Amino acid sequence: MIKELYNYRQLLKSNVSKEIRGKYKGSILGILWSFVNPLLMTLVYAIVFPFVLKNAQEHYTTFIVIAVLPWTFFTTAISQGTNCILVNGGIIKKVYFPREILPLSIVVSSLINFLISCLIIFIFLIFSGIGFSLYILLLPLIIIIQFTLVLGIVLITSSIDVYIRDLEYIINFFISMLFYATPVLYSMNMFPIKIQNILKLNPMTTIIESYRDVLFYQQVPNVLGLALVAILSIIILILGIKVFKKLEKGFAEEL
Repeated sequence: MIKELYNYRQLLKSNVSKEIRGKYKGSILGILWSFVNPLLMTLVYAIVFPFVLKNAQEHYTTFIVIAVLPWTFFTTAISQGTNCILVNGGIIKKVYFPREILPLSIVVSSLINFLISCLIIFIFLIFSGIGFSLYILLLPLIIIIQFTLVLGIVLITSSIDVYIRDLEYIINFFISMLFYATPVLYSMNMFPIKIQNILKLNPMTTIIESYRDVLFYQQVPNVLGLALVAILSIIILILGIKVFKKLEKGFAEEL
C-alpha cells in the first residue's frame, strides 16, 4: 500500500492542495480563515465560559486556544473525511487510483491547516508572558500521535459510510457529545480522581492535556498516558487500513 501511495504521490499532493484551496475558494480572506475561525471561536469561549463555569484559570484565553486548535483539527478531519468516498463516487467509478488517497488527503490538509493556525498559539504564548520552553520539542511527537489516531479513525468511518449512509450524521453527533467529555474548556483538576479516570478513557483527553503540558504548563506530559494513546493510535491505524482494504472492493457497486 505504501509503495502504491508513493507511486501516486503527485495525485496525493494535488488532492491535498485542492482540499486547502477549495475550502476557501471564492472567499475574500482565503486561507486567512484558518486563523480567523479558531480565533473567533476562542474569543467567544474566553468571554462566555469564565462566567458559566466560574473558571479562575490564569491566562484562560491562552489555556483554551491551546486545546481548541487541536480539537478543531480532530473534528474537521473526521467530519470531512467520513463522507470523502461518497463525495468522490463519480471519480471512483471512472478512474483507478489508490482509494486511500481520498481520506489521507483530507487528514493531511486538516493537519496543514492546524500547523498554520498554530501561529495563533505561539502569539498567545508570547503576549501572555508564558513564552516557550525546551518542552516544545515534544510538540511534533504529540502531533504525530494525533495524526495517526485521526487517520485510523477516518479510514474506518469513510469506508463504512459507503455502506451505511447515516454514519456521518451519527459521527457528527458523537463528536459534539465528545467535546464536553474532553478538557477543551476546562481543566481536569476541576474533577475528583474517579471522574478524571473516566475522562482519560477518551484518547483526546490525553492528547489535549499533553499539548497543554508542553506549551502552557511547560512540563513533561504524562509519559505513560501518552505512550498508551500512541499504541492505541497505531492499533486503530492498522485496523483502519485492514477495514478500508476489505470494504473498498465493493465501493464501485455501492456508489
